[in-house]
Amino acid sequence: MPQNPDPSEVPVFILCGGLGTRLKEETEFRPKPMVPIGGRPILWHIMRKYAKCGFRRFVLCLGYKSEYIKSYFLNYSSMNSDFTVNLKSNALTVHSVDHDQDWDVTLTFTGDLNMTGSRIAQAVERHLGSAEHMAVTYGDGLTDADLAGELAFHAAHDKIGTVLGVNPPTRFGELKLDGDRVLEFDEKPALVDNWINGGFFFFRRAFADYVSQDESCVLEQQPLRRLADDGQLAIFKHAGFWACMDTQRDRDQLSELWETGDAPWQR
Repeated sequence: MPQNPDPSEVPVFILCGGLGTRLKEETEFRPKPMVPIGGRPILWHIMRKYAKCGFRRFVLCLGYKSEYIKSYFLNYSSMNSDFTVNLKSNALTVHSVDHDQDWDVTLTFTGDLNMTGSRIAQAVERHLGSAEHMAVTYGDGLTDADLAGELAFHAAHDKIGTVLGVNPPTRFGELKLDGDRVLEFDEKPALVDNWINGGFFFFRRAFADYVSQDESCVLEQQPLRRLADDGQLAIFKHAGFWACMDTQRDRDQLSELWETGDAPWQR
């Protein structure tokens, strides 16, 4: 039996470089992963979800408006703690660290307009190190899936990649009928017999051979299609909560969940 990898030793590569054009009212001013949910960037929520599952090493693949994300993490301790600054010497003393994030965060610029596969290829070459496994995700998706469980599932089979499979919501409501009588009204039921890419991946280091640093390399096209064609992609099915922040409406719905105090991704 293969030994389960320690999540704390598995680097999590997060795609943070896209333009986010479908959320232009927000991304005109900041990169999409920095759009706030309940006062914190969605990127923080994603990282905290991984941290709850034992992960602590993050590699952020930057592009569009990368300076916003760099500034956020460069100033993280001072923005979340009491500190004193000496205005003559500019010396900074942080008196206490008033947060519980024990994370190592690497920020790597992967091009202004590069596609997702290109960003991953660059970041993996620079920052995978000796790790046998890696996690890959996007900077706009949230879930309550057991990501440590997905990692264990991934390590237990001999395939190169694992994708989190989720049930897609329908665009329209569904009526269950008995003749002319409505038995059940479901506003947006999940399609429980259908599975889509939930955007939370695990790969063995051999996946580096499937992606290219060419700026046109799209993760979801040739790399993943080739992986599937080679019989090297497994699915970890998750029937629970999953959401992708594509529009302002999505953002509002996620914010509303957070404000209830019971956001599924933070349980």
